[in-house]
Amino acid sequence: MNPCNFVGQLSEMKLAIIGATGMVGNVMLQVLEQRNFPYDELIVAASEASVGKKLFCKGKEYSCISVEDAIASKPDIAIFSAGGSSSKKYAPLFAEVGCVVIDNSSAWRMDNTVPLVVPEINMDAIKPEHKIIANPNCSTIQMVVALAQLHKKYSINRLVVSTYQSVTGTGVKAVEQLYAEREGREASMVYPHAIDLNCLPHGGDFEANGYTSEEMKLYNETRKIYNDNTIDVTATVVRVPVVGGHSMSVNASFEADFSMEEVIQILSNTPGVILQDNPTNNEYPMPRFAENKDEVFVGRVRKDFSYPKSLNMWIVADNLRKGAATNAIQIAEELIKRV
Repeated sequence: MNPCNFVGQLSEMKLAIIGATGMVGNVMLQVLEQRNFPYDELIVAASEASVGKKLFCKGKEYSCISVEDAIASKPDIAIFSAGGSSSKKYAPLFAEVGCVVIDNSSAWRMDNTVPLVVPEINMDAIKPEHKIIANPNCSTIQMVVALAQLHKKYSINRLVVSTYQSVTGTGVKAVEQLYAEREGREASMVYPHAIDLNCLPHGGDFEANGYTSEEMKLYNETRKIYNDNTIDVTATVVRVPVVGGHSMSVNASFEADFSMEEVIQILSNTPGVILQDNPTNNEYPMPRFAENKDEVFVGRVRKDFSYPKSLNMWIVADNLRKGAATNAIQIAEELIKRV
């Protein structure tokens, strides 16, 4: 019985990772092993150039196959991290053979027929007819997880966001550029400027309104995940010479007033969040600490004394894990629970 039906018994779980040889794909294999994801058969697939490459998960070697061969294998769930054009081309073909696709690209996120899901917040957005499920942008995920219970209690009306994003969000070539610059070596330029000892206020492509595509993702995806188009979001995305994860400074304004004691209590009990907020002892979230962890870390929580019903916080998470691989695998875990 295929999990897209959400009924009956699943005798075997056939899982496919599409884009398995990429940076996020490799992390997906690690997360599958660490979380002991219950598959019976694992299929790893990537572009033709990677066919035959050997990958490892749970102590077993796998040979990478083509995406076409993965479709022919008719997996129950396929988790994509292969880029938007590949997702647009192949996700419907997997869906046609009865597979549920969880896509990590931006290809389907704002499609009105496709749910955009963070498991701690809106798994109920997935209905039996949905064969393609979108994984949100990495920065969006960590922000909406951190704010979810506060929004539920006080109702967010505006977010002012500045991000400090790891080069890993751009990909392996960006990491290579950073270390080549640091070591004084020649490397291909992924960014339009040096990234080492520098900050680039440039994430994604610039749009007609002056914002970048990464900044507009925070606006559009937050509204869709919370199912609330009244929330205003304005963002500045900055790429920084960091590899451990994404950091965010968030100023949140609410409809209802709050006490800081209650805010701290809510954050302490928010699923997926670890409150790390003891600045007198120099304890606050940092990407170096968040790296290789699945949780979202929140600190520097304080009332905004310049504006009513507002607070500031600092949010950090590993963008390759909770911001990508882990969130997708958590969706798959929740789907299996429905079977």
